[in-house]
Amino acid sequence: MATEAKTALALEMNRKQLIADADNKEKTGVGTRTRVGATRGRNPVVITWDAFDETQPETLPTSIEQFLSVTGLNPAKDEAAITSLLIGGFNDSAYTAASDPLAEYVDDSWPADTRTQFRLVVRNYSRGAQVSLEDAVDLLKPGFVAQFSKK
Repeated sequence: MATEAKTALALEMNRKQLIADADNKEKTGVGTRTRVGATRGRNPVVITWDAFDETQPETLPTSIEQFLSVTGLNPAKDEAAITSLLIGGFNDSAYTAASDPLAEYVDDSWPADTRTQFRLVVRNYSRGAQVSLEDAVDLLKPGFVAQFSKK
């Protein structure tokens, strides 16, 4: 992509992001938020769409009933679409879990924030000390086990 085209794309992305930010400030409660991105391929075009913002837990549905209400999906009419969403979400979750190189070292009994912190500490130490993930785990996990494992 030529520099001129990249600049134009970046300007358009910024313009649409400002519009989306203003739009999202008007939205409250549980529901989707406007997102900005670009199409894939040789000649990307800036696009906007509505999606759940996982960085804002207070905007996410907490039940299937609430999800259906927010999305406008009707189980009686949209069963195939709902099933497709469930399969896609399940597959994405399963892949994320299976592809995590630290998953085998994380103790499921630790609180969620501790599991996240362990992964972060191990990755940062591994990079900083230029050692393998396994060596970082061998060094750091005993401290986490002593501090956070169920007794």
